[in-house]
Amino acid sequence: MKTYIFSSIFLMLTLFGTLNTQAQQMNNDKNNYVVLTKKVPQLQPILMTAESLKAEDGDAFGDFQVIICGKEIGDITDTEKIRDFIVKAEKAGVQIIACGFSLNKFKVDKTKVPKEIEVVENGILYNFQLQKKGYKSISL
Repeated sequence: MKTYIFSSIFLMLTLFGTLNTQAQQMNNDKNNYVVLTKKVPQLQPILMTAESLKAEDGDAFGDFQVIICGKEIGDITDTEKIRDFIVKAEKAGVQIIACGFSLNKFKVDKTKVPKEIEVVENGILYNFQLQKKGYKSISL
């Protein structure tokens, strides 16, 4: 009986100690967000969302990144389609990221990617890395 009680107490202490450690690792002072999208026109509602979250979060608003991947990634080189979104993103404090894997796969000339858009090697991997850092994530 004593062994059972001791084992139970030890298990509870271990469990609560582990939960506390995990909570400390995920406790961020800022709310950080990442959105993975396949279509440039989706930047409109994404940027509206970022502006709303920035107002709602106040000082707790952190980083907001949008990763563009997929077969329509070439649209980021179309000045008419992307220019206004870049301006709005800068005003809202949103960083637009392009997936290098998609640029390569769909043969998009990287020299035509606007300088305001960062290119990462693999957008999906980058998204997971941000999630591991505690970013709230959604894919559209």
